[in-house]
Amino acid sequence: MRRGIAASALVVALAVSMAACGSSGGSGSDSKADGPVTLTYWDTSNATNEAPNYQELAKKFEAANPNVKVNFVNVPFDQAQNKLQTAMGAKGAPDVFRSDVGWTAAFAKAGFLEPLDGTPAAADTSAFQPSLIQQAKYDGKLYGVPLVTDTLGFLYNKDLFAKAGITDAPKTWDELKTDAATIKEKAGVDGFWLKAADGYYAMPFLFGEGTDTVDAANKKITITSPEAVKGIETYKSMFTSPGTAKADVTTDAYAHMMDAFNSGKVAAIIQGPWEITNIYKGSAFADKKNLGIAPVPAGSGGKAGAPTGGHNIAVYAGADKAHKAAAEKFAAFMTSAESQAFIAQKNSTLPTRSDAYTADVKADPGIAGFQAILGSAKPRPELPEYGSLFDSLGTNLGKAVQGTSTQDALNTVATDYAKLLPGFAK
Repeated sequence: MRRGIAASALVVALAVSMAACGSSGGSGSDSKADGPVTLTYWDTSNATNEAPNYQELAKKFEAANPNVKVNFVNVPFDQAQNKLQTAMGAKGAPDVFRSDVGWTAAFAKAGFLEPLDGTPAAADTSAFQPSLIQQAKYDGKLYGVPLVTDTLGFLYNKDLFAKAGITDAPKTWDELKTDAATIKEKAGVDGFWLKAADGYYAMPFLFGEGTDTVDAANKKITITSPEAVKGIETYKSMFTSPGTAKADVTTDAYAHMMDAFNSGKVAAIIQGPWEITNIYKGSAFADKKNLGIAPVPAGSGGKAGAPTGGHNIAVYAGADKAHKAAAEKFAAFMTSAESQAFIAQKNSTLPTRSDAYTADVKADPGIAGFQAILGSAKPRPELPEYGSLFDSLGTNLGKAVQGTSTQDALNTVATDYAKLLPGFAK
């Protein structure tokens, strides 16, 4: 499942106070800090490929902390946000959970998260990538510890590119369109497939024109700016150029894209590291070295960039003292260099701290490839509503690729943003 996406339900959370929260976490009301504690942890990783490895880590934590038992609950990523919202606003919330980076600030603003500054969970923050620590903060306080990070990259099938006589990944969107046409002609498959109707996958086209959906620092909605319109026009052209796959706006579009890439029926996609494990299982990538990873192509004037996604470990503010203490220790354990290296090797995900990039971790070509492009990823602004902005953008991009004019589609997005962001000027 792709990361970094948040639903509009989080906006509701901003109006809910901690008065609605229970006084204890989802695991009970044990109050003695030195007594046995059952810690409820909600994991949102892929149940098949990733969760078993996080469960193994949880067992290692239990072995090192015999007074703490971990109730490991895997919650499907696409349901977790709403489930967390409901639980933290009433009762039954987990003591500690895996929080998408797009949720953390919004949950913190709503008063659902425990500040972690000065706790065991935040004892080692200097080891983490500074931008990831920064985007785990709200109002100057730390509310999550970075667990995994990601960004979008240009993923391509080296054999198909070679068959078309192309030796390097395209540096610009125009080069990509040229390459896609050549691959179609010489290799007989589509050269590129872009996920349609999805705001997150459209962000590189905005960044490529030096803009974003909003200017958070100046409280301005920028999605209708000339730069944004140009970026989205380029985005739309990726569905109509020779050799590019037509826009798929069905509910199974993501699976269709991945099936085509993994089986060698399309030569390139824009995708994140969370799919590496599945890509390696595809017939086209039995040899892992056939997977090429490069930065997303640039827009005008050489501008380029992709969004930063990933997950933090967060602690529920409504848990009692004993559960908070255990949750903080658990967060520290799960985000340690040793644990991150373990998960990286098992799941092919990217650590958030430099000391977890061991030689064994970097031996995975997928991890090494994405590590090389992480430096160009754009960190999110400290805006709790930022993750929710992808919803309207994705919906209206779906309309744009089916015939609505770019300007009309983005005008609608701007109207939706004005409702989400009172005080922001258009």
